[in-house]
Amino acid sequence: MIRKSPRRLARRLMLPSLILAGIAAAAFAATPEPAVSHDEAYQRNLAIFNALTRELEENYVDSIRTDEAFKAAINGMLATVDPYTEFYSYDDKEAVNRLMTGEWGGIGSFIQGRNGNTYISEPIVGSPALRAGLKPGDRILKVDSVSVVGKTTDETSSLLRGQPGTSVSVTVERPYSAPGDSILTFTLVREKVADPAVPWSGVVRGDMGYIKLNQFVESSADDVRKALESFKENPEVKYIVLDLRGNGGGLVESAIDILGNFLPKGTEVLRTRGKSASSEKIYKTRHNPLMPDIPVAVLLDGGSASASEITAGALQDLDRAVLIGSRSYGKGLVQGTRQLPYSGLLKVTLAKYYIPSGRLIQALDYSHRNPDGSVARTPDSLTNVYHTKAGREVRDGGGLTPDSIVDWGKTTTLIYGLVMGNHIFDYATKYVATHPAPATPADIVITDDDYEDFVNSIDPKTFKYDKLCNQIIDQLREAADQEGYMTPEVKASIEALEKQLDHDLKSDLQSKRPKIEEYMTEEIASRYFPGWGRVNRELMTDPAIEKAAEIFHTPGLYKRILSK
Repeated sequence: MIRKSPRRLARRLMLPSLILAGIAAAAFAATPEPAVSHDEAYQRNLAIFNALTRELEENYVDSIRTDEAFKAAINGMLATVDPYTEFYSYDDKEAVNRLMTGEWGGIGSFIQGRNGNTYISEPIVGSPALRAGLKPGDRILKVDSVSVVGKTTDETSSLLRGQPGTSVSVTVERPYSAPGDSILTFTLVREKVADPAVPWSGVVRGDMGYIKLNQFVESSADDVRKALESFKENPEVKYIVLDLRGNGGGLVESAIDILGNFLPKGTEVLRTRGKSASSEKIYKTRHNPLMPDIPVAVLLDGGSASASEITAGALQDLDRAVLIGSRSYGKGLVQGTRQLPYSGLLKVTLAKYYIPSGRLIQALDYSHRNPDGSVARTPDSLTNVYHTKAGREVRDGGGLTPDSIVDWGKTTTLIYGLVMGNHIFDYATKYVATHPAPATPADIVITDDDYEDFVNSIDPKTFKYDKLCNQIIDQLREAADQEGYMTPEVKASIEALEKQLDHDLKSDLQSKRPKIEEYMTEEIASRYFPGWGRVNRELMTDPAIEKAAEIFHTPGLYKRILSK
């Protein structure tokens, strides 16, 4: 028990501190800090930081967790620049390799965790996991002799990863198996695996060569060129659709090589400018085009960024392709890597990039932050007008605006809950275990009995339903009460509105059945046809594909868009 001092004694105990504080304040007030240059401030702060860390190491009462402390300091400093500048330690070498090549060592499967369990989510085409027979929905019990029940997905992933050529055993529980057959053990040899840059390409709507490009890595340009070569040999293909939706970018060189398939050799497609005037670099296409004249559409959305925007922006500025979809992300910054001591690596923003019209499409200015540290998006009113090769108006800042806008519709809280709560994923596992394989993704049909089975698999008591309407009504009720409007008539009106907007899960599942079935069939298609089934099924109801077909097949429309 600590005895409290009398107030007078407490004041006396505080007096020396007050005197010292006053002296310190007077000293700082009497000697204002002189203005210093940027270089002087840098050297001064570096000296202070070195001295501070040394004093902590030598004098702090307990041991300093050095690695954690320095990692926090590094991350704190990087947080003041932009989210793309990152530090990788020696332990992160696998992440660095995957960043550059899209490859890693392991069994080749995506995993997901929930409720202390880890499940196989999607084995990659050609991977050890797929060849061995691991399936989506398998619950991982052990990796080698280590139980992973209760472990995080990161912990499980670290056990599955390893040097190519090494063996690993994976024990899983497979749902909907015959009694006694649910526990299975697979022995796999780890390989260098990669998430395919082009998960699927093929002919859609009879005459459109479609390429889904997920990332810009070392293999991307070759994969795209192979797809284009197959289309060139197919006399039915009259148009090309390059789908960059959700593609967050990657290597600039891959983007330049992909552009070379559609533009004359030597065409300037990009300029980057760094800190100094001498750092400007000009990028031009390097080989003769494979398809110099074929009409092209590029699909974009808010997830299209960086190298995706370089590719789409150059094609738009040079009037070589019609952009379809919604506004892209707006990342006009280029990163490079710098080696650090002890095998560390810094991925750092080195330059801003400018597409052929001269515009910079960066949406956020990280050098000018709000008082709370946040960064605001450039408002449309402050963007500048540029012109394409044919004289069309385009704007900088805020990403790329497509030539033809597509309304993707809104994802309801019901569908969000079904997807994020893994209800559709789990039902797909059951469906595949109890239905014969279809011949193509288009042959997957959800019958009334199937859908009723799905509805009955969801417990209304445990389903996480974000009831926004109910929350807003509660806020309305509270506001009306606080402002004195809660008369019997108002109360009755609010209760009537609440009753009209109250959720009935089974009723909502029936009314939203068409859209829910789209998600169900796409997930089921990914099980029967790994790697390409989901994309193929999505294209059946894709509004961007509908728009591309309309633009291509309406006489003169493609040329009018590119010339107006």
